[in-house]
Amino acid sequence: MLQSILTALEEEGRANEVQIDPVVLSIDPEWTSRTYGVKAVHRMKFAEVRNAIKNSDGLISGGGSLLQDATGWKSIPYYLGVIKLAQWLRKPTFVYAQGVGPVNRKLFRPFIASVFRRCDYISVRDAESAELLRSMGIPGGDIQVVPDPVMGLKLPVDGVAASADPQLDSRPVGGESAADCTTGDGVPVVGVSVRFWTEARTELAKLAEGLASLSRRKPVHIRFLPFHFPGDDEASRFVIERMGNVAENGSTVSIAAETEHPQDMLREVSQCSLLIGMRLHSLIYAASLEVPLLGISYDPKIDHFLGRIGSVPVGTTEELDPRIVASQAERLLVDGEAWRRAHTAKIGTLKNAARMPAQRIVELLRSKG
Repeated sequence: MLQSILTALEEEGRANEVQIDPVVLSIDPEWTSRTYGVKAVHRMKFAEVRNAIKNSDGLISGGGSLLQDATGWKSIPYYLGVIKLAQWLRKPTFVYAQGVGPVNRKLFRPFIASVFRRCDYISVRDAESAELLRSMGIPGGDIQVVPDPVMGLKLPVDGVAASADPQLDSRPVGGESAADCTTGDGVPVVGVSVRFWTEARTELAKLAEGLASLSRRKPVHIRFLPFHFPGDDEASRFVIERMGNVAENGSTVSIAAETEHPQDMLREVSQCSLLIGMRLHSLIYAASLEVPLLGISYDPKIDHFLGRIGSVPVGTTEELDPRIVASQAERLLVDGEAWRRAHTAKIGTLKNAARMPAQRIVELLRSKG
């Protein structure tokens, strides 16, 4: 998310001759600076946050599901407080493609409305977030609905996908779209992104059954792509253990190494002929590269994203049929080009729209300059 926003701001700033020098609020400033090449301050040290905002030309509250109380009550007061601090310091404030909600504690709603009414620009990543803000009294005309910023994330300019797995070929990317990718032996690569969700983990067991069935139908390289450590790597091994010995069918299994930079994972996805994913950003990465995908829904945000590209989940964490997973995966491996023809137009529209917040923010900063 951060890389996507930084890249969009840099490119829009350059196009409009506006220099953007980001200062990121981070729980680990040294790591953030090293990984993303930006200045960073500790987000829990008030004096550092205040000084960073005081010396800035504006504040961007960007990306993710920041204003929600499903995971605890502290997120909303913190992120609202940062925006409010900037407003007290008379700095323009911008909301960049946030997912808002759920907001189960009604006492938070008037505070969100009060702070957002004073924002110079508001964009949210789905219509449901916009509707929630409208229900709080924010005028609909003040809210722009845009795609997740990650839709705009790009591979390096050289267009060559380097892989952590030496068995996988590098793959050139032309026009940001993907061609079918195979290993050196001509075996298609199936990327899989999973996470723990239900306590019983039945959906992962069923996915393992579906992947095992796919490997019996045709040789594949099943490449697990952990997006979050720790956790996703453990979930990946949970699935692998239940797949059985796929090697007897001519298939192979591997797990991608932990990566620090999001473009490393983007490269991994770029090498897949198919992506089967639970993580939202695994699906967004695949869509942005026009890699055929199958989404497994554990949250409405998965359904919302798939709907925007004209797709539906292959199943949910409550109901996942291994036979459907295997048959749909085989179909996409046989004719991925048909999937691309059906989805390219909507994906292109989303990629262009993902840049709108950066465009608008740069315009506003230039007008205030």
